[in-house]
Order: sequence, then structure tokens, then C-alpha cells
Amino acid sequence: MSLTQSLADAKQEFIAHTPLEIQSELFRQIREQQESGIPFGLKEGRKAKDFTLKNALGETVNLYDELSKGPVVLTFYRGGWCPFCNMQLKAYQKVLPQIEELGAQLIAISPQSPDNTLSQKEKEELTFQVLSDNHGLVAAFYNILYDVPEYLQDIMKNKMGMDLAEYNATNRWILPIPSTFMIDESGTIRSAYVNPDFMQRFDPEDILDELRKL
Repeated sequence: MSLTQSLADAKQEFIAHTPLEIQSELFRQIREQQESGIPFGLKEGRKAKDFTLKNALGETVNLYDELSKGPVVLTFYRGGWCPFCNMQLKAYQKVLPQIEELGAQLIAISPQSPDNTLSQKEKEELTFQVLSDNHGLVAAFYNILYDVPEYLQDIMKNKMGMDLAEYNATNRWILPIPSTFMIDESGTIRSAYVNPDFMQRFDPEDILDELRKL
């Protein structure tokens, strides 16, 4: 089953089993972003913004250093607490050998704290680079960072038991819009998938198709 279909099934499960109050606020936030008219993300043909972040082991990773080795699939996700993100990363892990056969590598970034990044990497047995951007600086470079609205903060903290600021080890409630950028060795973004609907992600087969075009 494709990731796209698995996510669609998970969405139906979410709708069937999640209290309406929580659903309505989560879907409200998605709708507000979709209707905002804001051009989220960096577009195809733009130069990717360079950055340096630490991975789950505390090692420094620089984007352009990695690009010197070949193309990079750069994906931003919300955190290990998000079931849709976990489904995405597991699906990407399955196609990692094919990504590497095509001469590329996968780098995933979330705003969660380094400790939570390490915990997720070990739990999900991820073998690609997973980086911590807990202050959202890199997500901001890529024009996908947003402040979680107060009505959703209340739902997450009081109804879902998730204190996002604490989980991310920062003093802000911030998240990235789930996004995947295909970046070639010159640092040019060859394709960009940016979707405010966090229940949808770039399918692994589409990643492989895009890499074959490089």
C-alpha cells in the first residue's frame, strides 16, 4: 500500500475516533493556512538555503557539505508525537536503499528537542540523518515556519496532553508546514512539495521519480 493511501486511511481513523472538538480546531487551522494566500515554501529553481544543525547524536551537519556528496532529499516534519509524521518517516526509511542507489541521501528536520529526536530515531530505527531545529530557524529560511494559534495551543495542551514548547525545548509554540525539497548538487531546488494539510505527504514513489530526473 502506498504512503498516500495509508495516510488517507489514517485520516479516516482519526475522524472516526477523535472528539469533534479536537477535529474541528485541527481542520480549522489547516483551512486557515490553505486560504491565507501565503506562498509557503521555496519554489523550484531557487537556491536552497544553507544551514548547519545537529543530528540525533549531537554531530554537526551542514547542507552544502552534504550536497557535495550528491543530491539531498530534504524533508521537514512536525515531530515524533505526530502519527502522520511517523508514517511518513517509516515509508521513507523503506525506500532509503533506492534513494541511495540513485546517488542521493535523505535528511529530515523537525523542531523537536535533540533528546526527542534521538528517541524517535532509535524507536523508529531510522538510519538517515534526523536533525533538530528546535528554534525553527531553518524552517523559517524555507518559509514554512508558523506560530501555532492560541486556540490550537489550548486543544493540544489541555485535550491532547501535548505541551509543544516543552517538547521542543523552546519558549515558542512553532511548527513547520510539512514539506519535502529535492535539491541537486548545485544547491538548486528541483522540486518542492509544501502542503498545509499535515495529513498528506510527498509519496516515496514520487521522490524516486523526481530523483531519476536529476
